[in-house]
Amino acid sequence: MTTNSINARKARWSRQLAGEGAPEHLFQVWYEPDAPARPHLWPEKKAERVEWAWRLYEMRRARAEWLADDMVPGLMATTGTEIFAAAFGYPVMQPEDDMPFARPIITDASQVGKLKTPGIDAPSLAVLFEIADELRARDREAPLGIVDVQSPMDVAALIWDKNDFYVAMLEAPEAVRELAHKVLALQTAFFDAWFARYGRDFIAHCPYYYIPRGLTLSEDEVGIVNAELFTEFFLPELAALSDRYGALGMHCCANSRHQWDNFKKIPNLQLLNITQPPEVTRLAYPFFAEHCVQYHGNLDGPAWEWPAQLPPASRAVIDVYPETEDQAKEAAERLWEACGRE
Repeated sequence: MTTNSINARKARWSRQLAGEGAPEHLFQVWYEPDAPARPHLWPEKKAERVEWAWRLYEMRRARAEWLADDMVPGLMATTGTEIFAAAFGYPVMQPEDDMPFARPIITDASQVGKLKTPGIDAPSLAVLFEIADELRARDREAPLGIVDVQSPMDVAALIWDKNDFYVAMLEAPEAVRELAHKVLALQTAFFDAWFARYGRDFIAHCPYYYIPRGLTLSEDEVGIVNAELFTEFFLPELAALSDRYGALGMHCCANSRHQWDNFKKIPNLQLLNITQPPEVTRLAYPFFAEHCVQYHGNLDGPAWEWPAQLPPASRAVIDVYPETEDQAKEAAERLWEACGRE
């Protein structure tokens, strides 16, 4: 299709994320009745993870031929949250019915100085390059889905037992900063290599969306700290990552209403995803209306009625989950019109 090619979709994402041109809402229609079941995200399941990602990409690429939404099909190098903590040598739990996760070992500030920053050849990270290499070999043009990126402070909170971690922010702040700095050093080494190897555009890990340049991450520990601690511990590393990679997209499922003013201080924050109840996210839309693209959900009625409920200057991403192919096509047509497109 000429008016809604993959390149046209990428251009809309690029334009809205950069805040260029007239504000426009984007939408993704999640009709995936034939989606393959995701395998366990374990290193020993590498071959299965590659085949799952490839089948998912082929399905979405085929759907893009007949469904006129804004989704950009990508090759998903999906992971759990454990990958960077595991690189430091921390044990990983692999439950059969849930995502893998790292167990903390640091319980005291005195242990931080002994922790060495690993290289990107650590097993938990090396396997991700192997998966991405295999996927990229099958399609040189498709954007890769980035791995699960937790902020440096979020990873530090995985490594350091939280019963002591938050107390240490007050009693041993230098140790907290030291650990976060080690995580930041590992992450920047990893993403420098990742972007050099696979290109700068990618699909975000949470939620799913295309970004032409920058970094996307989850920031989920800010709900439990006050605004002053955010400014002291969280904002510097977020600013450093945004400055290094050119932009930032951020997911936050914490109760972070008290941090919204601080979120506006993050340089070049292009997209914000707040996962909270409707009474909270409905306050977010006007608060961030002219600041960044918002991807929250939780408005009234069918999805094609949402654009009329959003502030005029806002740029939002709308998800819809139809049950049939006909409903998917109808939703796309209605949303295309509701978003003011010809």
